[in-house]
Amino acid sequence: MQPLDPSAPRPDPLVRDDQFLELGWEMFGELCRALAMRVAREYEPEMVVGIARAGVIPGAILASLLRIDFYSMKISRWEGRERVRDRPAVFSAAPPQARGKRVVLVDEITTSGDTLRLGLAALRDVHPAEIRTATTFVRPMGHQPDFQALETDQTIIFPWDRKVFDGEDWVVNPRYQGAIEE
Repeated sequence: MQPLDPSAPRPDPLVRDDQFLELGWEMFGELCRALAMRVAREYEPEMVVGIARAGVIPGAILASLLRIDFYSMKISRWEGRERVRDRPAVFSAAPPQARGKRVVLVDEITTSGDTLRLGLAALRDVHPAEIRTATTFVRPMGHQPDFQALETDQTIIFPWDRKVFDGEDWVVNPRYQGAIEE
């Protein structure tokens, strides 16, 4: 594998751009099961809120495994295909169904914790009984959620992000050009 294009902006300083962890759907499913087990052993959530875009994927899986309701809210640095802000922004309100419930807020990864903190603040506005956070991945020396599946500083290539539609065909995501083989 070759490193990512060095002229491309690095999304965060805790990520190694010379090492990659490419996940298939089966491995991602196993990590979600591990995360669900950790949540279930220490907490009894009544609902899951997944952070859109990518946090809805492990969030929906977690809700399905725990057999509880799933909702989403959009918090992002991105607009379409472009990263347009340094800090994430909240684009949708927290689900009002969280009032009085034990909630687990889920994202696919956390580094700075900015997205989780915004999600927590938005959820607190609807007065849940309790909120905990969970992510599939965390960065070493980054923000630590209440629950996590795996800690790594590698660049993670998620199964849904490996190839993208370019208008005519499926192509390797430009962010991973040179890092993965077609």
